[in-house]
Amino acid sequence: MAVGTPRIESDGRDASEWVTGHDGLSDAEVQERIERGEVNDTGRRSSRTLTEIVKANVFTRFNAILGSMLAIILVVGPIQDALFGIVLVSNALIGIVQELRAKRTLDRLAVLNAPRARVVRGGIVREMAVEEVVLDDLLELRTGDQVPADGTVHTAEGLEVDESLLTGESDPVHKGPDERVLSGSFVVAGHGRFQATGVGADAYACRLAAEARRFTLVRTELAEGLNTILRFVTYALLPTAALLAVSQFRAHSGWREAVSGVVAGVVAMVPEGLVLLTSLAFAVAAVSLARRKVLVQELPAVEGLARVDVVCLDKTGTLTEGSIAFDEIEAFTDPDPVAAALGALASDEHRNATMSALCTAFPAPEGWERTGSVPFSSARKWSAASFGERGTWVIGAPEMVTGPDGDWDSVRRRAEALASEGRRVLLLARTGEALDGERLPSGLSPTALVLFEEKVRPDAADTLRYFTEQGVALKVISGDSPLTVAAVARRVGLPDADGGYDARELPDEMEALAEVLETHSVFGRVTPHQKRAMVAALQSRGHVVAMTGDGVNDALALKDADIGIAMGSGAPATRAVAQIVLLDGKFATMPGVVAEGRRVIANIERVANLFVTKTVYAMLLAIAVGVARWPYPFLPRHLTIVSSLSIGIPAFFLALAPNPRRYVPGFVRRVLKFALPVGMVASTATFGAYATARVGAGVGLDESRTTATLVLLVVGLWILVLLARPITGWRASLVTWMVAAFVVILAVPDLRTFYALDLPEWEALVWGVVVAASAVVLLEVGWTAQQHRLPAAERTPRFGGVIATRRSVRRTER
Repeated sequence: MAVGTPRIESDGRDASEWVTGHDGLSDAEVQERIERGEVNDTGRRSSRTLTEIVKANVFTRFNAILGSMLAIILVVGPIQDALFGIVLVSNALIGIVQELRAKRTLDRLAVLNAPRARVVRGGIVREMAVEEVVLDDLLELRTGDQVPADGTVHTAEGLEVDESLLTGESDPVHKGPDERVLSGSFVVAGHGRFQATGVGADAYACRLAAEARRFTLVRTELAEGLNTILRFVTYALLPTAALLAVSQFRAHSGWREAVSGVVAGVVAMVPEGLVLLTSLAFAVAAVSLARRKVLVQELPAVEGLARVDVVCLDKTGTLTEGSIAFDEIEAFTDPDPVAAALGALASDEHRNATMSALCTAFPAPEGWERTGSVPFSSARKWSAASFGERGTWVIGAPEMVTGPDGDWDSVRRRAEALASEGRRVLLLARTGEALDGERLPSGLSPTALVLFEEKVRPDAADTLRYFTEQGVALKVISGDSPLTVAAVARRVGLPDADGGYDARELPDEMEALAEVLETHSVFGRVTPHQKRAMVAALQSRGHVVAMTGDGVNDALALKDADIGIAMGSGAPATRAVAQIVLLDGKFATMPGVVAEGRRVIANIERVANLFVTKTVYAMLLAIAVGVARWPYPFLPRHLTIVSSLSIGIPAFFLALAPNPRRYVPGFVRRVLKFALPVGMVASTATFGAYATARVGAGVGLDESRTTATLVLLVVGLWILVLLARPITGWRASLVTWMVAAFVVILAVPDLRTFYALDLPEWEALVWGVVVAASAVVLLEVGWTAQQHRLPAAERTPRFGGVIATRRSVRRTER
């Protein structure tokens, strides 16, 4: 139980609070702290609240503009001209509903992935959510755990903590009794217990805002590109609207007609659905991935998936199933003491996966009392224990345990031969000397090679083949022997799987390291900090790097990678820093994950082309009308037809459609390169048809506006055809339905009247057809010329589909 003993904190301050005993807090003491609010609830969350979602979808810059225009038109104009208000409200509702749907799905998965803490209360170790920890709780730490609160160590055995995510200190820090541990750090070796002295918002990691589990929107190329486009639109909209307002008041005798023209022009210039469809695409992608048991902890990570061109993956748990089983012993001495020593080494309640495999094969012997030990760490790659008169036994990677003299040559050669067969090999050695700290003891003599077997995932070969076909480079990075790693890589068909590169020979200089990584694909004996350096070196060459892992030794590299992907069965620290968690631990899910990212970014670019083109031609039309001082060529209801049939409705389907196109940098440049000339063609054709009907054919304003509407809709639908390529069955149907909808509007007299469509005389109509056809031909010629300038691999065919790619992804996932 807890006792009221004064305490001096490690930072020197006097703290007269509780010092918790080895039995932990009682239930009554826990309840007291809960009532005082001394709990480990920081308010962090994996998604936005309902209020934040509503605000984000309702109170936007463009909603404010459109809402103001709606209020004005409701006062001065007929109700038909307020139809764009339906689109405004629908956009907000769709965004809210879809994000709430995604929130519910992600929150459910987040609960499955939530870290747990082992807390000692009333002498019993209980596992609970980290939010249930209270001040002065006694917590147990094991290798792979992320520290859930600040605290003071009570007991420790070989406890090593990595604080690099918080302090930048690259080397693990040894922790002993009365030393401080920080929330957000993670245990890389050993075990121990500590008392929580800083929980919730008082914890070090919270004050630093350094933990990766909190909800955050990462800045990405797509987000920055959209913000740039929207900023340009805002800057251009204000002076253009002012010019339009002046011209409309001069062109119309009545102020109501002038205001209606201004509203039509301003509404046309606003890309109202662009932000909505971007958010919608991310949310739908997150839900789609959730169905595959993939938790997206940061939504913009979906975009990052599309940009990945290098995947670094661990052997264990990725290429292999992750479970390890004892195979056999090759003893150099009497096998009986070897079996007893292995059983004694494995009789540790804090054993890792390797020791668990040995524990299953070798029972704990009697009379082997442990007098000292060094826990395993990924940096050392060995562990040891002393057993009094029975000596000190060391087990680890053969090259880390063997000595430099020639007596070990035959042992090393045999270990290398077995490793080259893809078998996992450890060396067991003995010495009569006691352990001295965490230094490898001297006087070691080899006693046996211990062999383990790992089962290669049956779907690993198909998964690697998919990445290779998609132009994604693969780097296998493992702590095992390079010979073992290379053998496994060859078994799963990894291209360029040579004999394996020994990471102990990797250069420290960044440029030299990057050069090695460009020319080799398989690396063994890699330390955690080398994994981190390898990620940085690849990034220095302009690569977008995804890192997969499940062990605590992967946490640093996952944190630094552009996309960190953790296995659901992995260490809590690894899952905490990853942006994406494969909850079922299946690496075969990765092709679908990457394909989802590519679908999102390619479709958002497609949609952005539509909306920005609309903004460009609307602004150019406003400028032309402003200079000519003519009435605006549309009523708001005309633009509702054009925007809905050629942009809004089709964009909704295109944003969610399959799209296997690989990521190509330069989002903003490509969008503007498409939208500016195409928007110029659309505006020129529309204004030309309007001017021809108004001046050349001498028809009235209503007929001229109808002519302009017809021409703009035809050109807009052809722009849709260009962006929908390659044309598949459903895309052709989509365009056909849009055309049919407009034909219905023209054919039904009541609808024509409602939308103020008054067909002109044949002369004006013929000129409109000629202008529209000329614009279509010009667009087609320009698109064809642009395609010829692209590399063959990046060209878009006019017809075709993505069936083969989708089948490939589904086959790989199966």
